Amino acid sequence: MNYPAHAHPVGSGSLAEAQQLVASAARELGGDPAAQALLRECDERLRQPLRVALAGSIKAGKSTLLNALVGQSIAPTDATECTRVVTWYRTGATPTVTAFARDGAAANVALRRGAGAHGLTFELDDLRWHPAGPHAVDHLEVRWPTPALARTTIIDTPGTSSLSREVSERTLRLLTPADLDAGAVSVPGADAVVYLLRRLDAADLHFLEQVGSGGPAGPLGVVGVVSRADEISAGRIDALHSARQVAARFATELERTGLCQAVIPVAGLLAFAAATLTQPEFLAFTALTALPADTLELALLSADRFAHPDADLPVPAPMRAQLLDRFGMFGVRMATELVRTGIRDAAALAAELAARSGIDELRTVLDVQFGQRAEQLKAHSALTTLDRVLTAHPGRADHLLPRVRTLLADVHGFAELRLLGRLRTDELPLPADDLAELFRLIGGAGVAAHVRLGLPADTDPATLRAHAAEAARRWRTRSRHPLIDQATAAACLTAVRSAEGALSQLSPPA
Repeated sequence: MNYPAHAHPVGSGSLAEAQQLVASAARELGGDPAAQALLRECDERLRQPLRVALAGSIKAGKSTLLNALVGQSIAPTDATECTRVVTWYRTGATPTVTAFARDGAAANVALRRGAGAHGLTFELDDLRWHPAGPHAVDHLEVRWPTPALARTTIIDTPGTSSLSREVSERTLRLLTPADLDAGAVSVPGADAVVYLLRRLDAADLHFLEQVGSGGPAGPLGVVGVVSRADEISAGRIDALHSARQVAARFATELERTGLCQAVIPVAGLLAFAAATLTQPEFLAFTALTALPADTLELALLSADRFAHPDADLPVPAPMRAQLLDRFGMFGVRMATELVRTGIRDAAALAAELAARSGIDELRTVLDVQFGQRAEQLKAHSALTTLDRVLTAHPGRADHLLPRVRTLLADVHGFAELRLLGRLRTDELPLPADDLAELFRLIGGAGVAAHVRLGLPADTDPATLRAHAAEAARRWRTRSRHPLIDQATAAACLTAVRSAEGALSQLSPPA
């Protein structure tokens, strides 16, 4: 999730204008300490990296996916007390973990390096707060020197279906602001959400509805992940193909609700193992492929057979246990198959496993839907809170509300995200060239104007404006075709709005 810098996205509220509105509100409400604290937080949010939360049910694989995205083992994956609290992962000069209590107290947390795939464990039992122990902890903050956290703060959340209602509600409180009718206003903790699905049931839908993707209170962007995809089809070599079919079904169902803009299948354990593959592990896979094909196939029938100490295999039992722990049965089968069919070094195997895991596709989707729209997402979070602050404090700053709500009403970026998600799982009845242009125009390859228009980066502004105007005219004409269906017409109009946004962006100031 180490996003490059990109041009300001089309159709989003200006980050600079959001900052100006927050500053104006702070001046107007200078005598109210509570409002000032919220407005300071809004201002800080606009200057900080994008915040992306990982959410999902218990054991959905959130911490494993976080490690895979970062490329290092920095999130505990075993079921310890630290997985029951919200944990913020930020960039830092040195690795540190800090626990924050509900009363604002802070204390350093000791780290313990676990074995195998379990990575780190945070030692919360050593805290001496009152009440003693982990129950006093409100949240953890992990600072880690990795490029992946330089542009994105990742928030790991407790499972949404925990047996403890309090644990589950910690996630909901992070992602949705307090109820205005109850007299409280708070800032939603995340700008965007990656929601992990193992199945799509009523609990998942209810949670997504509460988060309110794109709504007035919740994060603007939500991407779904069919997690632990390697376990589908009992870890067979075609598991990810089956997971992709599941993801398509979930995406179709979520498209009808408008709760999620894309669904991607990811084998998080395999992705993390690929990112941290060692030379001894590669040599172990190579040794296994030296066996006759039928012997290797028998050895890989089950995890018990493969790891049994008495198995007559050219890899010691401790290493076989490590391979299972790190790669899973699916990963072991996939790695041996790739080595047998021509992979000759550890780097090539790691790259191929990462591609097969789905993590590369997820990174691309996160870049397009979150990274390149970071300004839009951050501005939406800040303006949402500003709207609620102004509503809760009527009078002196009322004149700011119309502009705040105008910016919040400009949800074209959200319409683009939904259409991109649909294009990944469904094909509109348009020629292939038109579909490619549509995907590009609505920001599927990037949000810079020249990328949307399919032109070189050094194209002069006049040519860019001409192409944007022509694209708007062409897609408006398509939307009016008498035989076009409603869904395709709506997609064409989304393209028109994107082209007009690019034209507006390129137009010289008055």
